Amino acid sequence: MYLMSDLKKLTDIGFLKAGYWTLTPTGIKSILSAYAESRNVLYCFVSDAVVLYLGKTVGSLKQRMYGYQNPASSQTTNVKGNKNIKCLLADGNPVEIYAYPDNGLLHFGVFHINLAAGLEDSIVRKLKPKWNQTGTYNKETNATL
Repeated sequence: MYLMSDLKKLTDIGFLKAGYWTLTPTGIKSILSAYAESRNVLYCFVSDAVVLYLGKTVGSLKQRMYGYQNPASSQTTNVKGNKNIKCLLADGNPVEIYAYPDNGLLHFGVFHINLAAGLEDSIVRKLKPKWNQTGTYNKETNATL
């Protein structure tokens, strides 16, 4: 019996590779090749075809990735994401960014439905990405604490 990978489930509904993370002398940097200015985006971080984190942004994808690059100490999601991405990259593992922008076509009567907001909880519940759980990534055990 064939089990479909979580990444395949996401690409089947329209997620595309939008970029990747790279390690710099001062931290991490996102390199976006698609959807940088798109708003209402679902995005995920993937390493070796494993979906590690799924999130959404109502701002541009570029702005959201900047939050992970330069997190304020009070931004716990950004701080954890930065640390997790940095650990994987330091160990030589790639971290890719996949995205699914809201195309603006879904409506209920005259009201636009934000597809990113509508899908996020369902996808997280179904796929259970390990970085969406409480805690941080431990590179020694390759697990979220």
